[in-house]
Amino acid sequence: MNTDFARQQMIEQQVRAWAVLDLNVLEGLKEVPRELFVPAGYEALAFADTEIPLGHGEFMMTPTIEGRVLQALGLAGGENVLEIGTGSGFLTAVLAKLSAHVSSIDIHDDFIDSARHRLEICGIKNVDLFKMDATKGLPDEKFDAIAVTGSMQSLDPQLIDALSPGGRLFVVLGDAPAMTATQVMRFDAD
Repeated sequence: MNTDFARQQMIEQQVRAWAVLDLNVLEGLKEVPRELFVPAGYEALAFADTEIPLGHGEFMMTPTIEGRVLQALGLAGGENVLEIGTGSGFLTAVLAKLSAHVSSIDIHDDFIDSARHRLEICGIKNVDLFKMDATKGLPDEKFDAIAVTGSMQSLDPQLIDALSPGGRLFVVLGDAPAMTATQVMRFDAD
């Protein structure tokens, strides 16, 4: 497989076709080698617009969804970002390319360990990974952007509290099949 061609096709035929037009997002998706972040045996699906199983009943997002999440956050390069749900580490890596710093949390040790290894291979150093359950608390700092990579039944107020003024949050709310991608911005100075 010609990975450069497959990556370009993923960006042009899938992600861009889903109205992801932010050039920084498209460049970030191009720069991070997605094929290194898929589980062994799934390399042939690295650029397909399909969910890839990661274990523990979790799945890697499709490239189109990843692109939409990244675009919704509107990162300009100087942000402190929180990612809830490290997964394979691919979205973590792209977030790191588009921001100043990423704190990524996950409840699965093996996800954290494999993401750390993959990030090191890619030379990405502006990421801290934590084993943490977001339902029981978040890192004690404020974030300019928060990406929740799984869905929630309803918006957890601690997510809003963790945002800096002007901060943005992306989360999917509801229960299948009635789920809504939601973007929240914090306006108060508190």
